[in-house]
Amino acid sequence: MSSPIPGALLLCIDLQDIFLKAMPDAGRLSSRCEFAIEAARLLGIPVAFTEQVPQKLGPTAPQFLKAAAGGTRRKPMQLAKNTFSALADDGIRETLLEKHKVEHLILCGIETPICVYQTALDAINSDLQVTLLTDCLGARRPDDSRDALNALIRLGVYALPSETIFYSVVGTTEHPAFKDYTKLVKKYST
Repeated sequence: MSSPIPGALLLCIDLQDIFLKAMPDAGRLSSRCEFAIEAARLLGIPVAFTEQVPQKLGPTAPQFLKAAAGGTRRKPMQLAKNTFSALADDGIRETLLEKHKVEHLILCGIETPICVYQTALDAINSDLQVTLLTDCLGARRPDDSRDALNALIRLGVYALPSETIFYSVVGTTEHPAFKDYTKLVKKYST
């Protein structure tokens, strides 16, 4: 299935256990990110994960990789980095922009005022469209997150809840994935 948003990719930033444990509402954040990953996969939007120094801090938490694989043996794209912005890493930048021809980054993950903010900023400066899934972003301090989001919105980033974005992709009850998508919404409604 080709992506319903040409050139779009859901980039999950640093969803590693060590960072999740530092989030004030880690359970809610994990659930919303799993929803976004499953929705993207269902709707044909590619998914990739960044990992901050995984050899020291550990890989992406397994539940997210499982959600991206969706019962297949396909291994999700995991991109190691030691930069805060994913696009400041030459290998990630080349993989996403040149190899996969990404034109629109949909971002979820942690931490909003650091890695998410810097990745979004570099994406804007690379003339990419950026959408932040606001219910799928985490930060240790909510005020810092709010300030970072507001700054990015002023720069032209779209910041909306994941259901809003994915319902926009579905667009109609006639969409072939509508029934499966609504089941997914119900599964993650709590």
